[in-house]
Amino acid sequence: MLSANFFSDNFDQTSNRDEFLLVDGHAIIYRAYHAFPELTDPKGQLVNAVYGFARILLVAIRDFDPEYIAVCFDSKAKTMRAEEHDFYKANRPEMPDDLKPQIEKVSQLVTALNIPQFAVSGYEADDLIGTLAKQNALPEVQSQVKNGLLTVIVTGDKDLLQLVDDLTHVWLPRRSRTQTALEYDTHLVKERMGVRPDQIADLKALMGDASDNIPGIKGVGQKTAVKLLQKFETLGKIYDRLARLELGESDELIKGALLEKLTTGKSQAYLSRELAQIKTNSPISTTLEACRVVGYDKTQAVKLFQQLGFFSLIKLLPKDEFEQGVQTALF
Repeated sequence: MLSANFFSDNFDQTSNRDEFLLVDGHAIIYRAYHAFPELTDPKGQLVNAVYGFARILLVAIRDFDPEYIAVCFDSKAKTMRAEEHDFYKANRPEMPDDLKPQIEKVSQLVTALNIPQFAVSGYEADDLIGTLAKQNALPEVQSQVKNGLLTVIVTGDKDLLQLVDDLTHVWLPRRSRTQTALEYDTHLVKERMGVRPDQIADLKALMGDASDNIPGIKGVGQKTAVKLLQKFETLGKIYDRLARLELGESDELIKGALLEKLTTGKSQAYLSRELAQIKTNSPISTTLEACRVVGYDKTQAVKLFQQLGFFSLIKLLPKDEFEQGVQTALF
């Protein structure tokens, strides 16, 4: 049996800012599906992804104790990126048949916990999260919270590291006992990725991303891409430098085969950046207050967990209003 702190070794306990947990629904579902062993409910139906999602969510709620929370899901419709570029994510296999029915169970679980959930046709959860994180950073939103607001994105997808800044962190639960859960701030992103969060889309523009079928520039790997961005900062400045090289200047890094690759791969690089860039203007409509953590019917939640066979997770359920009232009265 996993310990209660299995997924939570590294989270910010020092910040006095209120925290808004933004959960990347499908990313956590897929991570749970692949990370947890097969687990069936009393009816014999597979629920390993539901169990893993529930555990990660409840541990995050316990450890961060957020004031606000929301879960974002991918829509069932074809995304705008895939509509415009049919190769985007075309290499990914279809959702496994034994995972499909678990998606609805996850949604039921989120509903039972009285957590707002969002999906917008044609948009990926990444874009909804990016939009909400940007909205949370607005001065008029920050001013609603006495000590300021920190958005913490709970995901298994490192693509979301591009959203990290002083007001937004990314928390990646660990995949196994040998790994450590990490809360990424700007310093940890730079340490792990070699570039700043705002350079990650440009990094993928250069090196591509096989998991999303983003091509990048053929023959340019991560090491070279990092070197280019550390020296020139942005994709645009790299190509500004190339323009000067055409006028007779020289460069110690951009020369020979790399110069040729960058020259022939320019259009692919800019297309790849467009695909890799998370949108922050998706049509999602909500307010900070609408995402405030509020009471829920714990009795019904316990009943659902019992139906799913998640008896070990019941102890992780947040206190309901009655329990909180008793605790306040006693202490």
